[in-house]
Amino acid sequence: MSKETESATGEPWRIILGELDEKMGVRILEQSVQKVVATMPVEGNRQSFGLLHGGASLAVGEAVGSWAAVIHAGTLGKTAVGVDVSATHHRAMRSGTVTITATPLHLGRTLTTHEVVLTNDDGARLCSMRITNLLLDRPNPA
Repeated sequence: MSKETESATGEPWRIILGELDEKMGVRILEQSVQKVVATMPVEGNRQSFGLLHGGASLAVGEAVGSWAAVIHAGTLGKTAVGVDVSATHHRAMRSGTVTITATPLHLGRTLTTHEVVLTNDDGARLCSMRITNLLLDRPNPA
């Protein structure tokens, strides 16, 4: 990461998994302003019909898209919060690993928009998402 993505402590901001991310088995492969890539197993994230749960797809896609926004926001000394997310599910998946890739469509000073694509082991698109994040000043430490 470049020096522009440093946190308030001077260290580059690095993705830290939350509780849900850990329970879903998310793993980070790549993180930069231009691309965030993660994986998630289908096993443990299926609905009652044995398919990858659409809610799991949305949760992981929103996380990856938001992480990408926060990395960009860090270059401006800001943070990011999600304000809109939409998704289209294209195909089902019963087993294997989902790859989640967020790339910027717009990196502004107040808003970011990212495309988030979920693919299966063969690279076929499972889900297309778009997430918009609002960039805010970082809260002052107490």
